Amino acid sequence: MVEWHLRSTRQPTGGSIEQQRKKKKRERSMGFIRTTVGERKLVQHRTRGGANKQKLAIAASANVLDRKTGKYAKAKIITVDKNPANVHYARQNIITRGTLIRTEAGQAIVTSRPGQDGVVNAILTGEKAEAKKAKG
Repeated sequence: MVEWHLRSTRQPTGGSIEQQRKKKKRERSMGFIRTTVGERKLVQHRTRGGANKQKLAIAASANVLDRKTGKYAKAKIITVDKNPANVHYARQNIITRGTLIRTEAGQAIVTSRPGQDGVVNAILTGEKAEAKKAKG
C-alpha cells in the first residue's frame, strides 16, 4: 500500500486547493510491514541516497534478554499473546514494538521495531512458557 505525504487539498476554511504539480517519488511513504510469526523472511527497501533498509516480514525467532543474567539468547517465537497497538493484531500474530510474545525462553516484550529494524529484540517478563501453558 502506497501512502503519500502531500500538501492538504483543503484550505483551513474548507475550500479546495488546486493541485500545483504532479506527485514526486520522494513523497511516497515506505508503508507498514505487518511482521508475522513463521519462517523468517526479509524485505529489502531502497532508501534515499541509494542505501537499503531491511524489513522483517516474517519472524521465526527473537533475541531475548534475561535481566537476571544480563545475557541475550536466541529463542523461537511460539505465538503473540497481546499487542497494545491493535486488539486484532494478537489474533493475527502480528508483531510490533511493545507486543507481548510467547517464546521458548518464556514470555517477553518486544523492544525493537521489526518492520523497520529487521530484527526482533525482546526482554523476558519473568513468566515461563510452561507456566502459561498450564494455566490455559
